[in-house]
Amino acid sequence: MKPSLPLIIILILCCDLGYSQGKLEKAEESLSKKEDRRARGSNRSRSSYSDYSDSGDNFLVAELGYLFAELCLYTTYYTIIETPIEREYRGSRASITKYPYFNAHKGNYSYEWGDDTEVFRTTISNRFIAENSQLYGNHFNIDTKFLNRIGLEVDYLQLWEENTNFGNNALAIFTAMAKYHRIRTERFNAWWGLGTVYVAGEVEEFGFAYGLGAELFFTKPFSIETNFYGSFINQRSVNKFTALLNYHYQRYKFSGGYEHLKIGSADFSTFSVGIGVSF
Repeated sequence: MKPSLPLIIILILCCDLGYSQGKLEKAEESLSKKEDRRARGSNRSRSSYSDYSDSGDNFLVAELGYLFAELCLYTTYYTIIETPIEREYRGSRASITKYPYFNAHKGNYSYEWGDDTEVFRTTISNRFIAENSQLYGNHFNIDTKFLNRIGLEVDYLQLWEENTNFGNNALAIFTAMAKYHRIRTERFNAWWGLGTVYVAGEVEEFGFAYGLGAELFFTKPFSIETNFYGSFINQRSVNKFTALLNYHYQRYKFSGGYEHLKIGSADFSTFSVGIGVSF
């Protein structure tokens, strides 16, 4: 039995090294057309059940995405934009604040036009994210608000993975989105948006993107912010979900929280910390 012990150790190490070959590499391969063609070629020789299993790992997320798109197409103007009742509410005419908590009781919006409001506001933020000491990234974001309801957002996510055995890998994801701020109160606001995503690296593909987000200003100087961005590349999902606690100090905000990424067949659960400034 003793001669078999080295063999068992070698097999365990091989399995571990195969798994640690790189989550980013796995994500890129699952999004690339080459991977898609290999999967289709392999599926021709499999049973229909296996075919469903290979393509169904993201079934729930994809179905939710299609459902969101259908809702955008078939829901009414009142649901997406504003109802007649809401036009009588002060939030319908709410203005953008210069920055959150410029007034102690107001977040991103004010019901009254005054010294604490403006027509246009840009927030630039940068967050460091990490899953572990080998896999980490940087999230750079420019978010604008204008005409009270409209917004434009550009997001750049760069990921790096360091692997002692198989070298280093990197992946970049660019997202551009037009946003409509659907709910605008002095303590709470929510938005939805449509846009595009581009995955660089070995993928180099554009895809459709959509998003939802909200922020609650529950007490000065804190707020809770959550956002979800979904997209599709070669019929695979590329999703980003964030949940942040923000600390606001004058024009600056300091953020910390959780960020989950799903890039093709790979999942990443990371912590996030960063800083932003509004002007």
